[in-house]
Order: sequence, then C-alpha cells, then structure tokens
Amino acid sequence: MFGIADYGAFVAAIILFLAIPGPGNLALITSTSKGGRLGGLAATLGVIAGDQVLMWLAVAGVAALLSAYPTAFHAVQWLGAAYLAWLGFRMLTAKPGAQPILNIQPRHYFRQAMLITLLNPKAIVFYMAFFPLFVDPARHQGLLTFGVMAATIAALTFAYGLAVVLLTFHLAERLRANPLITRTLEKVAGVFLVGFGIKLALSK
Repeated sequence: MFGIADYGAFVAAIILFLAIPGPGNLALITSTSKGGRLGGLAATLGVIAGDQVLMWLAVAGVAALLSAYPTAFHAVQWLGAAYLAWLGFRMLTAKPGAQPILNIQPRHYFRQAMLITLLNPKAIVFYMAFFPLFVDPARHQGLLTFGVMAATIAALTFAYGLAVVLLTFHLAERLRANPLITRTLEKVAGVFLVGFGIKLALSK
C-alpha cells in the first residue's frame, strides 16, 4: 500500500510505540493536569511536530549520518537525558505557590512537548532503525510513500494524545480541589523525569 511494507503492521507498531511509557506520555499528562484540555492538546501538537521533524530528518539521511557517526548519536542522547533530568529537578525543587515548571500558556506546552520528543532517544532510535523497515524498496513511490507514513503517524498520535488528554483531564478535575495531591503528583512527575534522564544517559 503506497510503497509501505505491511501497512497494518506499521499502524500496530506506531500504536505500540505511543503506548510505551516514556517522556512523551508524561509530557501529555503533566501538560493536561497543569493547563487543562487546551494545554494537553497543545502538547499533543508539540509531540506530533517533533515526530514529523524526526521522520523527515530520517528521510533526508540524518539517520544514516548518525549511524555512521555514533558519537553524534550519543551527543544527542546525552543532551536529551540532561534536558529531561533538568525539568524533573526543577519540578522536585519547586516551592508551593511557585510558577509551574510547565507554563500555563499553550505555546509553552507545545514547545516543551516538541523539545522532549526531539531529544528523546527512544523516538530517535525508532525513526533511525525501526521506521525504515516498513519502506518497501520494490514498490516505493518516493515522497508519496513518506507522506502517507507521516500522515498516518500524525493521525494516530493525535487520536492517542486526545484520549490521554481527556482521561487525564477527567481525573485532574477531581483532584484539583486538593492542593496537596496536586503537589505530590508534580513531585512524582519530577522523579519520573529525572529517572528517565538517568536511564537514557546510562543506556547504550
């Protein structure tokens, strides 16, 4: 289909990739709990934008470049790990009543989620190694093939993000009245971000 080897498996792989716990999911949940549905949707669009950048960079040959120069990949990996750990540290050390680490303005949610996606080695590895496996060299149709793949990824990410946002918003509305629970959840999110950063930094 459009030069994609086993489109059904490609869709299933994207859904599985989205469902794996990681910084992207945490960004959606945190953005929604802080900024409501609008903040969550802005973060969803940020994740989509980051995915599209990574995919088209892979198409342009950046994946081959990083494979040929492992040092470049490790530099990106360390940069992403440091960014996640920095966000987590700020959330852990924030004082009660302080300005939220993830700002309320939707444009900040978009930027934060996009940066987390761009610097997430899990996403980079997917577009470097896993994504090309679904391109059928014999029936490849150039930009049409990549365009269909990009549109599929964007549509699935939006649907998944919307589901996460609505579920998180429903739960957050019940917890919003209790500031102690809100602060506790922020600290827990900070711990997870620092943990993600450390794990990514130590991974090979």
